[in-house]
Amino acid sequence: MALDGSLPVETRLEMQRRMLRIRLFDERASKMVKRGQIPGTVHTSIGQEAQVVGACMALQTGDHITGNHRSHGHPIGMGSDLGPLMAELVGKATGVCRGKGGSLHLADRAVGSLGESGITGSSIPIAVGAGFSAQVLNEGRVAMCFFGDGAANQGVLYEAMNLASAWKLPVIFLCENNHYALSTPAHTVTGGRICDRAQGFGMPGVRVENGQEILDVHAAVAEAAERARSGAGPTLVEVMTYRFREHSEGLRINVDYRNVDERELWTSRDPIVLHRAHLIDEGLADASTMDAIQSEIEEEVEACVRFALDSPDPDPAVAFEDLYTDAYDLEDVK
Repeated sequence: MALDGSLPVETRLEMQRRMLRIRLFDERASKMVKRGQIPGTVHTSIGQEAQVVGACMALQTGDHITGNHRSHGHPIGMGSDLGPLMAELVGKATGVCRGKGGSLHLADRAVGSLGESGITGSSIPIAVGAGFSAQVLNEGRVAMCFFGDGAANQGVLYEAMNLASAWKLPVIFLCENNHYALSTPAHTVTGGRICDRAQGFGMPGVRVENGQEILDVHAAVAEAAERARSGAGPTLVEVMTYRFREHSEGLRINVDYRNVDERELWTSRDPIVLHRAHLIDEGLADASTMDAIQSEIEEEVEACVRFALDSPDPDPAVAFEDLYTDAYDLEDVK
């Protein structure tokens, strides 16, 4: 375990706040799906909070991220306001995408989230495009794409890694290896370590073995971000983590594909419990401070749910807005 004592205390406390926001937001979203308040389903990041927040907080304001089907947590990790996020899940006009994206296709440009998708691996090349734009415009920005162990076997990842490496783009490829693509164990369909595949593209490949320790994740991604920002090119970071819940809320699979011992091992490594203990053991906070943070985030989540449920439905008249970018007059372009 590599605990980075160089981070300011307030940063460490903010890490705990953001992990709690993800946990409580997702727990509440799960209940709302079961009550019929959220259409469709949601995929929670419960258990993976350290991997999400550690990575996001290693970036800077102005950097970009892209997500996947399990991506409510990523904008929260970047600092999103919870109200518009929950409103988007509910499909309300006040949502970050005006209620048109929902759980699987939301984006929050205010914090650099360019979007996510239920199509496996599809947001990876978007991050490469953002990295290319940052390089051409000399903006000093970094783009990071999140993808799972299932997407690690999609060809689009390797096309994207090849281009990013050849052009030395400021991109971080972050694999959230939670050991299962839906119910398929990663070891049954993936040969070798995912991080080692970086060698074929001439970029560093890093594996964070304990992705439940937020500081370990933060340190690995911060190094990759510094490398990208310096012009040295992309990095592949594989984070070993675990989702505590089912692949998606309400999904019923007749076979229990995860054994009891495995579940107990990973749930004993709850990232929120671990980081709280570190803060107290290092004398950076006491139990009452941590309890106060918990209460603070509980109130935030309650407020975001009220905001979402009280918000208006989208006006049908705007259904065909936001489908295409504004057209350019070729004469103006010349």
